[in-house]
Amino acid sequence: MKITAKELRQKWFDFYKSKQHAIIRSSSLIPENDPTVLFTTAGMHPLVPYLMGAKHPAGKRLANVQKCVRTGDIDDVGDNSHCTFFEMLGNWSLGDYFKKEQIEWSYEFLTSKKYLGIPKTRLAVSVFEGDSDCPRDEESAGYWLKCGIPKERIFYLPKANNWWGPAGTTGPCGPDTEMFYVSTAPDCSPKCSPACDCGKYLEIWNDVFMEYNKTADGKYEQLKQKNVDTGMGLERTLVVLNGKKSVYDTDLFVPIISKIEELSGKKYNSKDASRPMRIIADHIRTAVFMLGDDRGITPSNVDQGYVLRRLIRRAIRYAKALDLEQGAVVKIAQAVIDVYKDVYKEIADNSQLIIAELTKEEERFEKTLKAGLKEFDKLVGYIQNGIISGKACFKLYDTYGFPIEMTEELAIERGLKINRDDFDKAYAEHQAKSQAGAQAKFKGGLADNTEATARLHTATHLMHKALKQVLTDKVAQRGSNITEERLRFDFSFDRKVEDAELREVEKIVNQAIEANVQVVCTEMTVDEAKQKGAIGLFESKYGEKVKVYSMDKYSIEICGGPHANKTGELGKFVITKEESSSAGVRRIKAVLK
Repeated sequence: MKITAKELRQKWFDFYKSKQHAIIRSSSLIPENDPTVLFTTAGMHPLVPYLMGAKHPAGKRLANVQKCVRTGDIDDVGDNSHCTFFEMLGNWSLGDYFKKEQIEWSYEFLTSKKYLGIPKTRLAVSVFEGDSDCPRDEESAGYWLKCGIPKERIFYLPKANNWWGPAGTTGPCGPDTEMFYVSTAPDCSPKCSPACDCGKYLEIWNDVFMEYNKTADGKYEQLKQKNVDTGMGLERTLVVLNGKKSVYDTDLFVPIISKIEELSGKKYNSKDASRPMRIIADHIRTAVFMLGDDRGITPSNVDQGYVLRRLIRRAIRYAKALDLEQGAVVKIAQAVIDVYKDVYKEIADNSQLIIAELTKEEERFEKTLKAGLKEFDKLVGYIQNGIISGKACFKLYDTYGFPIEMTEELAIERGLKINRDDFDKAYAEHQAKSQAGAQAKFKGGLADNTEATARLHTATHLMHKALKQVLTDKVAQRGSNITEERLRFDFSFDRKVEDAELREVEKIVNQAIEANVQVVCTEMTVDEAKQKGAIGLFESKYGEKVKVYSMDKYSIEICGGPHANKTGELGKFVITKEESSSAGVRRIKAVLK
């Protein structure tokens, strides 16, 4: 069948509405209460507290389309399937239905002519094969057989293929069952299966059954609340349904790539143009969503801002390879905005900011390139036998942000070569250190709900209100990162906060702590929360009802994170640092003693 992205989203909503699910909005790309990950990488991230047992305001059955970013496979972007930004169709059961209902509904949505209409002869599934930890998932296999999937197209695969979690060393986890579209390609071998990379089996949906908790000593115990967590990639599903070979051939990318063709004067299917155009389209699309996000990501040298900067500059580099003029990325971004402005309100609302930030970042990169060119001319001392050392090339990359590809091009122009092997070795060592640091800093994927974190989260609300009182009511949260040790809070403000102002903020927070007032949680609609004066942080992510936490006269906010019971439990609040985070955004770090 032929189907557009808009139609697929609507079919998803219609189907799960018919199964009594509440349709909730996409959450921010920046996890609000999870310091362990940089971006929302799956639909389950914003729902972790509810998967762990907290009550969701919208009920036990939920569905949505979640904005996601994954950059671990950035070098694969440009092939037929990898994207850094993507939309994930998901549905959840929070202790309600389980395997039987979900498998039956999955089969219905995939095969019913009212929905996707995929012939059952083109479907295959996989289930967990079992091991010494947990039994073979014969239950899921049995439900697939009853649906009509023949035994020879039900594959039993190990944990590496059919198991979810835990994200850290402990926590909820369980077997999953995956659904595949079977192409007409021949089997790669007698053992051809969805575990192959031959391309015969294309994954389109994954149903996760969270039924175990992995303990610190490595045991798997049955969970009291068994959940269902599913994910269907919008882009990849469009490829299957429309008979395309690549996500870049779907209606989500065609207008963007057409704009690149127009600006470059080159054809998408011409030699050496296809991959650069795909990378530019992907990276600018992701940049538009990061810049347009409710939580205000802007280019910087740390955390999410660093990833954003890297994507924009990588897109600019490939744009230069296509001889695109300065300012082209802004025009490409406008094409992205036009594709999504009617789907995600924040993209339309923040379109001017998106264009302004991209313009500034392109200008900054031009300066970086000029500085890099000057440094390149100093490399003469590092040339031996016509070869520039890999160490010198890496310094250009690491210190000046100068792309290795450009160093290589400049070397060729001067009749030189670079020691690419030594550069790749230095780069690999740098990457290993970065990944180790990231794993230490962002060490899992499940929200931290410890008592220490709950206290700091509560203190963050008090500080937010105090900042509004001391500075201006226009102060707005732009991001936060809370661990057991400290809180980090980013907020909109256009100058350094004076020391006297910081001490006043501390004073107001500590007065609220000394008052020892109750932290009260009430469920209400967003409109009701507004009427009560609640700060509606990132409202677009909330469903019909929200949780509102109030602390007498000291704070009232919409929030889904962990909290203390009384302010008196917090201890003494101390601001340890105030600094710039990015243009127009300040950052405060604080602790409780």
